[in-house]
Amino acid sequence: MEEMTEKEQATLLIDEYTKLQRIKSATDKEKEIEYQLKTTKAKLEALGIIAENLDIE
Repeated sequence: MEEMTEKEQATLLIDEYTKLQRIKSATDKEKEIEYQLKTTKAKLEALGIIAENLDIE
């Protein structure tokens, strides 16, 4: 398994922080959360990860 560099880890954390800031400042928080879920699901599926397996029911 390939390890992430410190720069890659920092980039991922900046992206996560930005997403949380978008949710926090959104007028329609539910809509923003749905958008974030949709885009993250697309990224996971592009990597061959089935997102439904991660859903909390």
